[in-house]
Amino acid sequence: MATQEPRQTRSEQREAARAMAKQIRESHQKNEARRRYTIFAGIAALILGVGALVGWAFISNSDSNLNGTATPTNAIFNNGVRVGTGLKTFTPTESPNTQNVPVVKIYLDYQCPICQAFDVPNSSLIKDKVDAGQWIVEYHPISFLDRNSLNAYSSRAANAAMCVAEYSKDDFLNFTNLLYANQPGEGTAGPDNAALIDFVKQVGAKNQDKISSCINNKSFGKWIADTTTEALSKKVPGTNLDITGTPTIVVNGQQYTWNTNSDLGSPARFEQWVTTAFAVKE
Repeated sequence: MATQEPRQTRSEQREAARAMAKQIRESHQKNEARRRYTIFAGIAALILGVGALVGWAFISNSDSNLNGTATPTNAIFNNGVRVGTGLKTFTPTESPNTQNVPVVKIYLDYQCPICQAFDVPNSSLIKDKVDAGQWIVEYHPISFLDRNSLNAYSSRAANAAMCVAEYSKDDFLNFTNLLYANQPGEGTAGPDNAALIDFVKQVGAKNQDKISSCINNKSFGKWIADTTTEALSKKVPGTNLDITGTPTIVVNGQQYTWNTNSDLGSPARFEQWVTTAFAVKE
């Protein structure tokens, strides 16, 4: 037989009800506190997340300014780099006197085998003439032959050359010659960034840390792409000539042409042509 619980008095029932109400109220307060904490924590996380995104965007934009979007300061001759007496590269504060000196303008792609076929046999002639102040050479590195490289050598080499022009300007010509002396075959992987940096060391360039960073970040990548598009879509400034391939070599509005590799690689022929082209009355 079950034992019955003794019945509570009214006073005891009221106390029990108050105790139950207090328990329920405290439970609701705890739940509300937890809910507010969860909301506040979520808002704080959102604020931190937005802040992180803003910070990331700022850092990313800052990195992008270093990685691919810089503009070379010495490419001031219609995006070309000029080298004159003593193999010195001109800067924005220098104005070369070109009245009595031919300016040899060369549009080139460092992956281009025909450019190499021209540069290697003619580099000594060009350097001697420029060093003596008899010629000025103006290089326009462009890049459209990444498709013929397994590691985008065309644009990376152009960027590396502009890095040297920026931070060790008077080594630009020697660096260009060294790139051609080590040009990879078409359809192969060209020298990687470490090899390009080693070439920088070989020419004894200054500011090697800055150049190395410039090469690794491909700091002038966008500039090279933009100037390539411009060069291939417009006339050579001051002429009616189109760039249909590289090398495109111009003196006094006249374009150098050749029929054979022997013609292309003949320093004597090229020297005679520069003299003749410069003498043409405009």
